[in-house]
Amino acid sequence: MKKLSVLVAAVLAVTLSPVPASAHKPSPLSMRGADVSTLLRAQELGAKFYDVRGKRDNPYEILQRAGVNYARLRIWNDPTSGYSNKDAVLRQARAIKKAGLKLLIDFHYSDTWADPGKQFTPAAWEGHSLTQLTSDVYDYTYDVCSSLKRQGTTPDSIQVGNEINVGMLWPVGYVANSDFYPLSQLLNAGYDATKACNRSTTVMIHTALAGNIDAAHWFYDGITAQGVKWDITALSYYCMWHGSLDNLRTALTDVRDRYGKPTVIAETAYPWTTENFDHLENIITSDAPCDGIPATPLGQAQQFNQVQQVAREAGALGVFYWEPTWTAIDGNGWDTENIETSGNAWENMATFDDSGRINPYIRWQR
Repeated sequence: MKKLSVLVAAVLAVTLSPVPASAHKPSPLSMRGADVSTLLRAQELGAKFYDVRGKRDNPYEILQRAGVNYARLRIWNDPTSGYSNKDAVLRQARAIKKAGLKLLIDFHYSDTWADPGKQFTPAAWEGHSLTQLTSDVYDYTYDVCSSLKRQGTTPDSIQVGNEINVGMLWPVGYVANSDFYPLSQLLNAGYDATKACNRSTTVMIHTALAGNIDAAHWFYDGITAQGVKWDITALSYYCMWHGSLDNLRTALTDVRDRYGKPTVIAETAYPWTTENFDHLENIITSDAPCDGIPATPLGQAQQFNQVQQVAREAGALGVFYWEPTWTAIDGNGWDTENIETSGNAWENMATFDDSGRINPYIRWQR
């Protein structure tokens, strides 16, 4: 164990050094997060998780010892799978808070995945006008937040929408011809509902625009002009799709200064292997996706450390790793319509290997 600890320390010292210093004094990361939305299903299917010594343990506690202090859960309105719905989120929130972690709830406002390419309106809200959808967003957000609060698991943060580069709840909330008015009504409904539930819960507005500062200006300028309220500007950053660490530094610093709000990286990840452990091909298959950093346990830790270092130098609040516990467990597929057999294309991006052991080199850094 002592030998492993010395090796980990040496790795971290090396992997933090290549990132150029910024003009800003580095600040500690107060939000060191992990999106564990698929973990409940994995546990109910019998998945086992092990710490760096190979000892079986509670995955939340394993992550906490690796530096995690915040868990993120997505919520879908009425998914066919029955997971990531209100009841499942309430159950998982209890385990998260019991482990001493803070809680971020990520509202997709959909029955399935919402991201830059799709923002499907929940079936129960189909055909609703903007006025009705605004009420839907308020009522649903308030209900979920209040239900969490009643059971003693009040959200510390809430995302109003997930990667809403061109709006949410399409087609009504889609930003067409730079008309941000419909979206602004929906976003403010989510903000107002959150604050009515719990004033101290912070509200994030989340886009995947870390690699395109002009698009980030267009979006956040647009909602600002419409009087949208939010507390934290959240960006996704995957180096495979959003460019260099310099791009990330520029985006984080720029949006922080331009909108006068703290920033957070709401999603990031990197592969630890090129091996595939189920029947579905992995999303990322390159043996060195970014900057020549290999898809190995050491490489995963190196790239994640560099992202955290950039966030720290840019004055961000923190970084969330997306789905570190989503290993290839039969029955825990990606498709909400076919969770049993659809497979997982992300298992090589998890921070736990195929046997359930956490990458011994990875750390969420202050």
